[in-house]
Amino acid sequence: MSVIFAAAQTLLKASRAKDVPLLQSEDGMKALNKLANDYVNFCKECCMYASRDISRPEPLQFDAEHYRKLYTCFSLFSVLYLPEPGFEDVPVGDELMEWLNTHFIEPSTQEGDDLSSQERPWEDPAFWPYLTRTSLRGLSKASAFFLDVLQNHPSSYLQERDFAVASRRWKGKVKTLRIELDRVPEIEREDGFENWWDRFSDIVGILEGRDDVIKKVCFELGADWKEVCAAWGIFVDTRLRRQDLPEVVSQILDEMPSDPTDLEDMVHSSLLLGRPTQALSEAARLDVWLAAHFADLMEPMELIESEPDDSELTLRQQYVLAYAEYLRSDPALWRITVDYMYSCGDIGREMGDQVLMRVPLRLKPPKDAENGEEAARIRSGQLAGALKDIHETCFEYKREEIRRLVCKVAAQTFVQEKEYGLAISYITSAEDWPGLGRVVDLVLEEYVVQGKRSFHRATNFAQLVSNIAPSLHNLPIDSAARSSVPAVFQHRLMFAVRFAEFHQRRASGDLAGAASDLLSMFRDETAPKSWWAVLLCDAVELLQYSETMLFTSSDACLLVQKLEEIQIRAAQGAGDDYLAVLARIARGGEKHAVQRLQAVRLALARYYARCGAIGVGGRPSGWSY
Repeated sequence: MSVIFAAAQTLLKASRAKDVPLLQSEDGMKALNKLANDYVNFCKECCMYASRDISRPEPLQFDAEHYRKLYTCFSLFSVLYLPEPGFEDVPVGDELMEWLNTHFIEPSTQEGDDLSSQERPWEDPAFWPYLTRTSLRGLSKASAFFLDVLQNHPSSYLQERDFAVASRRWKGKVKTLRIELDRVPEIEREDGFENWWDRFSDIVGILEGRDDVIKKVCFELGADWKEVCAAWGIFVDTRLRRQDLPEVVSQILDEMPSDPTDLEDMVHSSLLLGRPTQALSEAARLDVWLAAHFADLMEPMELIESEPDDSELTLRQQYVLAYAEYLRSDPALWRITVDYMYSCGDIGREMGDQVLMRVPLRLKPPKDAENGEEAARIRSGQLAGALKDIHETCFEYKREEIRRLVCKVAAQTFVQEKEYGLAISYITSAEDWPGLGRVVDLVLEEYVVQGKRSFHRATNFAQLVSNIAPSLHNLPIDSAARSSVPAVFQHRLMFAVRFAEFHQRRASGDLAGAASDLLSMFRDETAPKSWWAVLLCDAVELLQYSETMLFTSSDACLLVQKLEEIQIRAAQGAGDDYLAVLARIARGGEKHAVQRLQAVRLALARYYARCGAIGVGGRPSGWSY
């Protein structure tokens, strides 16, 4: 169903792009006709499926009778308003009768079988009503069969071959048939069971196109106004066209009104009266789906007003959104819901955005295997599940802002689970740079709050951050795009990654690499000043390494310069800017942090002394030890 609706929107979009109304395009009208037939077939399939006596995992929403009503209504709409190309101006009687015979079968096949099995069927009370009904419905084969049977009738007039042949030729010989019928003496018009002449006269009256006879026969048979309308185009006015139907139907309904308690009947009468707006109102009472899809086809055909009313919605949009709201009651149908909403202007787009924002992402690993596999794919870096569907929907409907908001929501979930690599990936996709900064702060906070043993803290931190390094590669690489990413957030992310890599090298025994990382964080100004003291404390192990000198004297001088800046700024009252992180790691106040830095000063002094003793580097200017 949604596939048909989507095809209709594609057709309308193409029509607007060409600035050619569908009514003025032969190909466009052919496409609309096909779409209408697709809807008719869809209703038919639903009706057939609901009619099957099979076990189902859950009960059907509607029974077969409901789908039958949708089938008759959409089929009539197609016959009246979207006929086959080239048939718009041809007489409509045959098509209307075919619709009636398809959806309201009378007489039944069983009745015909019962009568045909009898030797003298005219003695059965059902015989003449059956023959009259088949004549009224244009069922010539059934009529001809039982007219042949009348050759065995006791009346010599009904036995005459010429009389039977003439009756089968119907219109070509109907005048002759009437003359011959009128010649039958009154005494011969009874057969001992009933007045066969009156019955046959009714059939001839139908063939003559006498509207009074057709109405009388329909009343006697228990038929309704629809049967009169269909017979009218076959017998009364064989040239009856679609544009003439409303006047004829109005006259018929004056004498045989539709049933106001029968919603299906009210839709039929509104369609045949040429009142599409009223048909929509009646269809909405029957099924909001029917009204929505009627309206979707009616607007491009200019059957209903296309300008918004006081609600700022067109009539089509009102019915389509009503159906979308109905779908919205089932969260699992969100994809179809937004398809309908996004076809309804600004108001519909706002409603669709709200639906997308409320779709459960199901990012947390569930217990069931199917959704668990989906969550695993997401954690491997793939777009999967609802997240993928939302992404594709936003791309299709150009809802970039909503895509970013959903990415933010996903990132928050990953942050809660400490999946920082995925969190940063989605935050970057959302271009949420303040959010990127907050996540990096959380990552660094993990280092601060972990246990007192520095080795375990560093190892755990390195493992935690190992997944965020790829996020650096997801940042825009060209200068124009990268300029959209504030430098402060880039640097914070780079620092977290470099700091983790530094600890990874320390843990793996690559102290030379660790020393190089530490120096580059200072030289490239990657490290925030609030972390300088932490880096210097981490450098103590490298400065005390006895097997080889990991720093040149100029490297050591750089470390001394950073240490002096910290101490000077702390003495000037800016200790919080330089010592707060170290104080938290040391589980003490600023005083304790200063004491830790004294150990750094001592390690640097000893290291420089070693440099001088073995002749590594020179004595740089500014060395004050």
